[in-house]
Amino acid sequence: MALALPDSFAGLPASWFIVAGAVALVAFFVRNKYHGGLNRYPGPVLASFTNWWRFFCVMRRKSNFEIRELHEKHGDVVRLGPDCLSFSSPEAMKAIYGLNNRLSKSEFYPVQMQISRGKILQSLFGTTDNDYHARLRRTVSNAFSMSTMVQYEPRVDETARVFLSQTSRLFAQLGAKCEFVKWLQYFAFDVITEVTYSRRVGFIDNFEDVDGIIAWLNKLFDYTTPVGQMPFLDKLLVKNPISTLLSKYGLIDNSSGTARFSRARMAERLGEIAQKQNIDEEDYIGSRGDLLTSFLKSQRNDPVFFDDGRVLTMAASVALAGSDTTAISLAAVFYHLAKNPAKNDRLRREVDDAVSSGRLQDKDGIMSWTDAQKLPYLDACIKEVFRIHPAIGFILERVVPPQGMDIDGHFIPGGTVVGCSPWTIHRRREVYGDDVDDYRPERWLVDETAPADEEHERIRVMTNTLFHFGGGSRTCLGKNIALLELYKLIPSFIRRFEVKLANPDEEWELHAAWFIKPQRFDVYITEREK
Repeated sequence: MALALPDSFAGLPASWFIVAGAVALVAFFVRNKYHGGLNRYPGPVLASFTNWWRFFCVMRRKSNFEIRELHEKHGDVVRLGPDCLSFSSPEAMKAIYGLNNRLSKSEFYPVQMQISRGKILQSLFGTTDNDYHARLRRTVSNAFSMSTMVQYEPRVDETARVFLSQTSRLFAQLGAKCEFVKWLQYFAFDVITEVTYSRRVGFIDNFEDVDGIIAWLNKLFDYTTPVGQMPFLDKLLVKNPISTLLSKYGLIDNSSGTARFSRARMAERLGEIAQKQNIDEEDYIGSRGDLLTSFLKSQRNDPVFFDDGRVLTMAASVALAGSDTTAISLAAVFYHLAKNPAKNDRLRREVDDAVSSGRLQDKDGIMSWTDAQKLPYLDACIKEVFRIHPAIGFILERVVPPQGMDIDGHFIPGGTVVGCSPWTIHRRREVYGDDVDDYRPERWLVDETAPADEEHERIRVMTNTLFHFGGGSRTCLGKNIALLELYKLIPSFIRRFEVKLANPDEEWELHAAWFIKPQRFDVYITEREK
């Protein structure tokens, strides 16, 4: 039987419904514009009505520059969506990400969560549940401490030796052009697999993208960053109940690339453990210095909470974020040194002088973590790259609690999405000086002609304003792995090789997805004269 309209509507012309729909749509957009009084904050006109502005901003792949330009035009607070504000002051950064505030992450982050056989992997990065995050972080935090990372240093050393040897064989000896970002990401990925599973899987040995994982990650971030501005799209396109159910029962496989990659690596390592017939499994696990066995030890302490699914989640998370960010920072250091030969020469002199004077140990030309800490200009070069080229370019979103809160003198109503972009925060002239667009490592060194207490305070403020690893309780857990790679590879590489830009008159291009990844960074590498 056909569904009949109520008598009160039956006689109305079709145009009435069109008008009613138009009125409802206008009311929706008016509500968006004036929601919570956020109309008092400037920003793109379209952004005040709909989050589609943010979606297309990210799709243009220039969001890091666009948000900064908006702040330069409008000031410290800019409206990026009907319920989204971007802040650019250090005071706002402290309020939003302070340890005591515990603001929850927004719905942007679950879009980043991976899937394994129909199950969504609730990761440290992706979860919006602060209590779950705190418990999972406590469970695994010891595995990522710097004291533990230093125990993995021999693994980084071995990968660095192979990387330097392959750099010589593939590029220096042949005079071949090197796609440096890709080559550095191969190094970073092999370090991650060595530290996590006690084995390189062949990125640098075979000069290939193993299992196509890097290409898959590029596609992932091209998807998650714009879709994260409209999270409901992810629930329609990827994490919908139908595909999840079909995958759960093996009818399709909607597993994420990182989940498949991590499952394969875990199977290889767990098979290794199973083959140790004459060694107690617990003793074997305790003797291995890698992240997976650290996770397995943590699982023994809390097997109900830290089950196999969460072990896989942690392994996949390391693969997800552990190579891109490090490769970007490594590439940025080498790029800016190549663009500034005087600074490159100064860093090389610092390293050479320290070695020749006997202040540093020389293990096959690989710099130790301890010795790298004795090189102030190296430290300055790396910190300056963290400032001028942070890996993340969009705002790190948080949600204001229901009662609202004060952020840098502005009372913001509950439910508002707020955040800061490292690309904006790191260019505050009152913190870093007027030359914020210049790569100048010297800003991180003490000026001996100025009062010492003022200089130490200046550097302290700059350091506390760095935001490249996030802030508060959600600071990147893998930052110590990245630091270990950066402080070891950079001095080891420049001791042995010269890097020349293939196109010195051109600027590199940046592809802004979640990470701000360099493009067209081709170089020629030659061996230094010994």
